[in-house]
Amino acid sequence: MVEQFNGRIELDVRDSVPDWAPYELKKAPEGSPNVLVILYDDTGMAAWSTYGGRIAMPTLDRLAAGGLTYSQWHTTALCSPTRSVFLTGRNHHVNRCAAIMEATNGFPGAAGRLPAECATIGQVLQDNGWSTFWLGKDHNVPEEDIASGGSRSEWPLQKGFDRFYGYLGGETNQWYPDLVEDNRFIEPPYTPEEGYHLSKDLADQAIRMLRDQNSSNPSKPWFMWYCPGANHAPHQAPQEYIEKYRGMFDDGYEAYREWVLARMIERGIVPEGTDLTPLDPLPADAANPADHVRPWAELSDDEKRLFSRMAEVFAGFSEYTDVQIGRVVDYLEQTGQLENTLILYCADNGASGEGSPNGSVNENKFFNGYPDDLAENLGYLDSLGSPETYNHYPTGWAAAFSTPFQMFKRYAQYSGGTCDPMVVHWPAGIRARGAVRHQYHHATDVVATILDVTGVEMPDTYRGVPQHPLNGVSMRYSFDDGDAPTTKDRQYYAMLGTRAIWKDGWKAAAVHAPISGHGRFDQDAWELYHVDEDRAEAHDLAAEHPEKLRELIAAWFEEAERNNVLPLDDRSAVEQLTVDRPQAEPPRSRYVYYPDAAPVPEGVAVNIRGRSYKIVADVDLTPDAEGVLFAHGSRFGGHTLFVKDHRLHYVYNFLGIQPEQVLTSDVLEPGKAVLGVEFLRESAGDHGESVGRARLFVGEEVVAEAPMRAQVGKFTLCGDGLCVGYDSADPVSRLYQAPFRFTGGTILGVGVDVSAEQYLDLEREAAAALARE
Repeated sequence: MVEQFNGRIELDVRDSVPDWAPYELKKAPEGSPNVLVILYDDTGMAAWSTYGGRIAMPTLDRLAAGGLTYSQWHTTALCSPTRSVFLTGRNHHVNRCAAIMEATNGFPGAAGRLPAECATIGQVLQDNGWSTFWLGKDHNVPEEDIASGGSRSEWPLQKGFDRFYGYLGGETNQWYPDLVEDNRFIEPPYTPEEGYHLSKDLADQAIRMLRDQNSSNPSKPWFMWYCPGANHAPHQAPQEYIEKYRGMFDDGYEAYREWVLARMIERGIVPEGTDLTPLDPLPADAANPADHVRPWAELSDDEKRLFSRMAEVFAGFSEYTDVQIGRVVDYLEQTGQLENTLILYCADNGASGEGSPNGSVNENKFFNGYPDDLAENLGYLDSLGSPETYNHYPTGWAAAFSTPFQMFKRYAQYSGGTCDPMVVHWPAGIRARGAVRHQYHHATDVVATILDVTGVEMPDTYRGVPQHPLNGVSMRYSFDDGDAPTTKDRQYYAMLGTRAIWKDGWKAAAVHAPISGHGRFDQDAWELYHVDEDRAEAHDLAAEHPEKLRELIAAWFEEAERNNVLPLDDRSAVEQLTVDRPQAEPPRSRYVYYPDAAPVPEGVAVNIRGRSYKIVADVDLTPDAEGVLFAHGSRFGGHTLFVKDHRLHYVYNFLGIQPEQVLTSDVLEPGKAVLGVEFLRESAGDHGESVGRARLFVGEEVVAEAPMRAQVGKFTLCGDGLCVGYDSADPVSRLYQAPFRFTGGTILGVGVDVSAEQYLDLEREAAAALARE
């Protein structure tokens, strides 16, 4: 509603009386708190020191000592859905976010774009006088929109945030991230050789935003959503932090589970008498083999060394990121802002099982269906976590870091996927210090809590659209009353075919593995747990309390109807990927790219995977011409066409396996030329890769030819988009250093032709997409 003008308007301004009230922006009440939400990725409750784990988290420990540690705080079990809930305070299916952005479909609960009926916390606080900042991961932008020319409707600045600095996809290389600043793609400000790491950069940028705010508008409160890349793969960190953990995981993941459970009981995180759950709890006919845990005792000595080191790298990554966050907290203390800043420090789902039973030094191999080689992996043992590797630990550590619960990320029916760390710190508003809170809460409650603390209400109508009611309840009552019963009544769970419901201290859980393709949901067995008495969900009481189980199952279906949960979808990765979705740019057989444009993300770039293709560069060369003509991917998989030492080179870097596949011409003549390469796919290899021949040509003359193998899955999951005239971020080939810009000539354009009959291994491509959660 437009406010009434109460001034007076006469012919002459000197006889008129102004009224500014209808035109002034709304201001937050004096003394309103700042809000800092820190949201880690892929972290089970048993990983961190605050909860009894081995990973030192000095900043989190400091905040917990001055605030509250929650033992029963839950998420959706997957990244994009949980983050949508943090944005709106509504259940993830209400947000149309049943799974990750790459697994959307045409049903109301899974369409992938936030509805206008769900205004974000950024929009509401922004309209009420708060500055709003978002740093780090997004993963709520549809893949087709992650493009320079794509729709910005789901980007952070359009969702109520004044500033954004981070990345839009599900993961990114921590040394060479795929960065966006506000509404545009950018390159990292400096290199790993100069000390760059994304965790450090995010802290730098956060402090810069806060410093700018404090300089220009010190009376204005702010809201900052801080989402580091940790602890999602790739696990990458400075070696000095990784070295701190050498030998600390040599006892293996089963031993870790027993050790950490005792510590969790000692700290009051779980009750005395809490039992461990099995590592592989699902029966064979319901399980997903990719989530199997190999017993530590059955590993070879080399495998134990490798698996232990992978856990060490993960730990170093987590602590290093926490230390960088500590710099932001220190800045708040130095500037007198910490006292009245509500800080929520938490994680978006349980520990990740995407590393498979064997882990990997290049996660991209797994997503291409290509096996890791133990000898090769051991050769990278001392390089794990560096720019040379793109590693992920095996499923055993996912289970260990989710102790004492069953399973891990993606399993929404078990707390291993959903029960995550949450520490709350607010000196001005919380009297208790260092206490543990056991009230049952969920990610839907974060927005309600922030609104309660700030004194702002979610509007009934936003921009002319009636709003969906909040699904969450405020946690503020628990800040000073640890004995108060939870105000949460019930919470449903559903993810990739898994499902459960918690109600009044009881939980019903369907026995079903995610993306297993089993279907037959009407035949699912249901388990029953009295969570108030059995925190680990170790004892199934379905046989003893059949009426209670029927009551909870009925409640789940009520919630499913109310929140657009159906239909359930446990289809395989290949089936989910091949859903027919609207695209901003329909696929075509010929693409043209131009020099010095922003990198074109792989999701919207030409798709050469599993097919023959031809790349042609139209150039004008001087005698000193050199540099990249075309590049796509990174050292972990990609290809590049470039001029060096007066010769044309084409490198196909197959999954980072050395040596690189290289074709080289004789010395090039100056002048106008057509330079290119052609790959003719002949068959599928032993592991599904494309096998064929590559031909390098200058004009119409073939100047080099050799056998070649090519990937059928994505080059990277994190960006490293298609470039002309330079190579962004992590270079494809070790034969040059990025960006290796083309100089000494002109690139008119580069064409890519994929009109030949294609063969595409969609199952491997689907695995790559679904790993982005």
